[in-house]
Formats: sequence, C-alpha cells, structure tokens
Amino acid sequence: MKKLNVLFAAIMMVVSVGMAKAQKSATLNVAAVLNAMPEKTKADADLKSFIDTKQAEIKKKGDAGQAKLKQYEEEASKKTAEENKVRGLEIQKLQEEIAQMQDKAMKDSQAKQDALYDPIEKKLNAAIEKVAKANTIDFVLDANSSALIYKNGPDITADVKKELGLK
Repeated sequence: MKKLNVLFAAIMMVVSVGMAKAQKSATLNVAAVLNAMPEKTKADADLKSFIDTKQAEIKKKGDAGQAKLKQYEEEASKKTAEENKVRGLEIQKLQEEIAQMQDKAMKDSQAKQDALYDPIEKKLNAAIEKVAKANTIDFVLDANSSALIYKNGPDITADVKKELGLK
C-alpha cells in the first residue's frame, strides 16, 4: 500500500509539472543599455555640472572663512577679549552656514538626480516590458546582479499568507 501511495504521488507530480505553465526568464545587462542611451549621457553631464557648481560655491565660502579665521588668529593678541569673543561667534556662525550649504547641496543634488533620471528609468522600464511581453517572458533579471527587473508571473503572496494562517 505504501508503494502505491508513493507511485500515485510521483504520477501526480509529473502530471502537475507537465500542466504547469512553463515560465520563461531572461537576463538584461541594464548598465550596458543605460550607458548606450544618449539621454543618460546628457543627464550624467548635467548632474556633474550641477554638483561641480555647488561644490565651487561651498569651496568659495569655505576659503573666505579660512581667510577670515587666519586674519582673526593673527589679530587676536591685539584685540580685546570681547572683540575676540564676537569674532569667535562670527567664525562659528560661518561654519554653520557652510554646513547648511553642504546639506542643501546634497538635497538639491538628489532632487536634480531624481528629476534627470526618472524619465530615463520610465523609458527603460517601458521598453523592457514591451520586449518581455512580445517574447512572452515572465521574468527579466539584471545580468550584473540578482535584481528582478520585470515580473509578469503569478503572485502567490496571498496563497502563502493563507498557508501560514496570516491575513
């Protein structure tokens, strides 16, 4: 009887595997495609220019602060304690301004990057989806990583949650 159960289970596995939809997958070298896109090259150049400009502004402010600090240090012995205290606060305020400039530059750079690359990403994703559907491909993986780029296969999340007794 045990052999009959094993045989029945084996037959059911073969039948179910044969009936299951064969899912096709493919790989895509995302980096190669992106690097071949002229929009990406232009976006890279625009972002670099934007970042360079921000860095130059911060450097200019920092250099001015360094010059002022050097001047104040040289003149400190000739000034009163009150004047040196005011100058110290002025230098501290300048350092805070530079730190704020750096934070703002980082946020602005991220926003600029998002604005430049979002349309490129949408265009690439649309092309991937179109090619995958045309070739009846269910899954597209990045050839350079384990990242899943496109998914068209069935989602069994609800079934797994049900099996685990989750809602």
